[in-house]
Amino acid sequence: MNSFNVDHAKQWAKNSDSFLALLIKTVWFKIKVLAMPNIPVVFKLLYLVHVILKQTISDVLRIIYYTPLLKSRLKNNPQGLYLYGGLPVVIGSLDIIMGDKVRLAAMTTISGRAVGDNIPQLIIGDNVGIGWRTSISVGNTIILGNNVRIAGDCYLAGYPGHPINAKLRALGKPDEDSQVGDIILDDDVWLATGVKVMPGVTIGRGTIVAAGSVVTKDLPCFVLAAGVPARVINSIEEDSHD
Repeated sequence: MNSFNVDHAKQWAKNSDSFLALLIKTVWFKIKVLAMPNIPVVFKLLYLVHVILKQTISDVLRIIYYTPLLKSRLKNNPQGLYLYGGLPVVIGSLDIIMGDKVRLAAMTTISGRAVGDNIPQLIIGDNVGIGWRTSISVGNTIILGNNVRIAGDCYLAGYPGHPINAKLRALGKPDEDSQVGDIILDDDVWLATGVKVMPGVTIGRGTIVAAGSVVTKDLPCFVLAAGVPARVINSIEEDSHD
């Protein structure tokens, strides 16, 4: 009842044109935007201290905690692994083999399909960068070649997690083998922000996929692709990758 009364009062204050409602809104707005007076010398120094402390704590945790934790989940011991922002999420049973000098954002999610006899495998090459909020769902195998760049909010969909049949979905059944496929990104591939790659797709060396594209079929080497579904819109000079 109290919750209802509070909500009712909020709605009344928002929508009423009465003097009291306008007074409440004015006072509440001023309270919300209250801030200490800006003393440039003081707060510039405080900001610098804040940044240094935050970065120092982050680096210490990365070195002594997050990196060893993730390495314990790998099948090998890569050199130069750099995690920024914390620990990526790894879900399910899968083998991860990682090359050297990989950069991985904390909000990356890596999952392995739980159905079937084979253990899913993720192979990441050398000098690979994977950005914020990217999800990698490994059905059978996903391979990222050397020098691959994956921007934030990308999704490599090696398996969907649910069957196509609505009745089976309602029963909580898993996806079927026919819905699962390998994904291969050859060397020097760059996926811009928000790219989605569907099962069974291979993207050729040096190809760039524009932001927001959905890749449903193989793409050749050294092209620029864009769209939903992604299609080739231009070629890229092969010399730029030598």
